[in-house]
Amino acid sequence: MNFILTLFREIWLVTVAMAPYLLFGFLMAGILSELISKNFVRRHLGGRSWVQSLKAALVGVPMPICSCGVIPLAASLRDQGASRGATASFLASTPQTGVDSLMVTYALLGLPFAIFRAVVAFISGIICGTAVEAVTTKAETQTDSHIESRAESVGGTWFEKLRRMFVYGFISLPKNISKPMVFGIILSGIISAVIPENYFADKMDSFWMAMVLMMVIGTPLYVCSSASVPIALAFITAGIPPGAALVFLIMGPATNAAALTTLWKLIGKKQLAVFMAALAVTAMGAGLLMNQFQMQVSTSAYACHTDGHTGPLQLAATAFLLLILAYGTIQNYRKN
Repeated sequence: MNFILTLFREIWLVTVAMAPYLLFGFLMAGILSELISKNFVRRHLGGRSWVQSLKAALVGVPMPICSCGVIPLAASLRDQGASRGATASFLASTPQTGVDSLMVTYALLGLPFAIFRAVVAFISGIICGTAVEAVTTKAETQTDSHIESRAESVGGTWFEKLRRMFVYGFISLPKNISKPMVFGIILSGIISAVIPENYFADKMDSFWMAMVLMMVIGTPLYVCSSASVPIALAFITAGIPPGAALVFLIMGPATNAAALTTLWKLIGKKQLAVFMAALAVTAMGAGLLMNQFQMQVSTSAYACHTDGHTGPLQLAATAFLLLILAYGTIQNYRKN
């Protein structure tokens, strides 16, 4: 009985802490979906130099696209002429972050961690894209497969744009991430309830072992950038160093079995191997850099949002978030 109560308590605390920031992120996502069109993205990613990788990372970091949603968009980019390097850069940087994810990172792990995460996502996109383009021959660019893309709704009156903004921000995007988000919140509660606080602190022989563990866990696991944050918080509370948790936040959203098989088709087997190697090296380097700076992520950033002073607005935000996630989950099950 104590375990069940602890589990529900942890799930509730994480949900309450996330709710206002995630809702704000959804709102900003809807606004960005109208300000940054997919056609605009496609027009600027057709070249084959590191500049296109930089552009792809710059565009990808704030875009509110989940780990599964980025795949059809990346396929569409390839169809519109984006290079393999630009596609790889977009696929590396976009799933790691997004305005919704960064707001959740700020709420649970603090502002320094959120900024560091965004910078790492940007840099990893450039590195992965440049590495992929470096091993791509001119002959290979002539054999690129093309995938049919869907037309995008543009234009319309200000009311239609406003409607599309809210539909995307509070219906379409939450529906895409509702299942992994619920999974992430529940898993974070299970980790917090099962693993005692600071359990790993004296059981990891080295910081390298902790990073490798997070990489092994994160690589095959399907988890979106927002849902990965409460899991990372649970790992940190259990004694995993913040730098190692950052490795999980990089590898988890950017890699999963479905994404990797699709990526194989989009950029090629050799390029996929280089992509994975570049992303892994970048993740380890970022984790080491965070550890070198001794960036401590205490639970104070999380506790300040869960200190027991839950007001009406926070409760309303939590109820609204639960409603959105429940609706998205039900729609997904009906679709399947």
